[in-house]
This record gives sequence, C-alpha cells and structure tokens, in this order.
Amino acid sequence: MAHDHATLDVLELHEWARPADHIERAVLRGLVGPVLEVGCGPGRLVAALAESGTPAMGIDVAPLAVELAARRGAPMLTCSVFDRVPGEGRWPSVLLLDGSIGIGGDPVALLRRVRAVLAPRGLALVEVLGPGRASQQGAARLEAEAGSFTTIPWARLGIDELDAVAYEAGFEIEGVRQLGRRWFSWLRSDSVG
Repeated sequence: MAHDHATLDVLELHEWARPADHIERAVLRGLVGPVLEVGCGPGRLVAALAESGTPAMGIDVAPLAVELAARRGAPMLTCSVFDRVPGEGRWPSVLLLDGSIGIGGDPVALLRRVRAVLAPRGLALVEVLGPGRASQQGAARLEAEAGSFTTIPWARLGIDELDAVAYEAGFEIEGVRQLGRRWFSWLRSDSVG
C-alpha cells in the first residue's frame, strides 16, 4: 500500500460523540445482525442499529468510550479487536466507520483480523477516503474539551487502493457508494478467517 506518513486529523470529541446522522443511518440499513462495530467510540452507531431493530454490539479500548456508550444505552465491551472477541468467527457483519479502518495503523492487518471475527462469507462495511486521496499512516489525536488528548497509531485508506488492500486481506469488494462527501465499501470475506 503506497501511503504518506503523517500526523493525521485530530478527532474532536464533539464530532466523535454526536448522534448518527441520516447518511450513517442509510448505510446501516440492510445489514444482517448481529453487527459488531469495531472502535465503536461512544456507541452512536450501535445505538442507531438498536433503534432500527438490528442487534448490535460495539468494542473499544477507550475508557471515555465506555462511559459515553453506557450513558447512551449502547451495548459494548472494553476490548481490542486484536484480542479475543466474544462470538469470534460468528459475526455476520462488522462496521469500520468513522475512520476505524485506521485502527492500529495498518488497514491490511486490521481487515485480516476482522476476517477472523466474521462468520464465513461475512460482510465488513468500511469507510474510506474518496478518489484521488492518498492513503496515510501515522498517528491520530483524540482531544477532549479539557485539553487532554490521546495519541494512537492510525491510518487512512483511499478508495484508489481499496482493491489491493481488500484482496491482500482476503476480501472481495461487493459494493462502493458515495453518500454526501463520504465513501463506503461493502467487503465480503472470501472464506473462513
């Protein structure tokens, strides 16, 4: 994967914690549950799925995420996708939205891990950068209102490199869709992870 090394965008708390918007609700429609959201943050997408009647659970390692998800009533567990995940190998759908494809700084490694978490022929819904935007690897900062922050390894995946990354991780692209300024791809696991 060709990429730029950089300090990536600051992830601001107010944007991270807002409710799911109409674009996100549109891409969530039709997902087969239960759905696992990796890097669920405050559980806003898990809550939106639950509101629509689709069973969902989130995982995240950030203590603040646990607190905010609990306030929202979103089911979540504190764990990393790179550790053992409950229901591993049986999840029909996994979400990697809001830049979560960047968790750990290596989209191929993350997608390989997601493939192991998914049921055979499971679906990963991934948000990527639009055409002409280069993939990046570096670090991201999550800033809170009080000025505190956490820096974590992070990456961004451009849609122009999605074919190669998906293939290397054991996925085939089932669909790509632009909604507003955001780009989403549905990746189907090619076999048992």
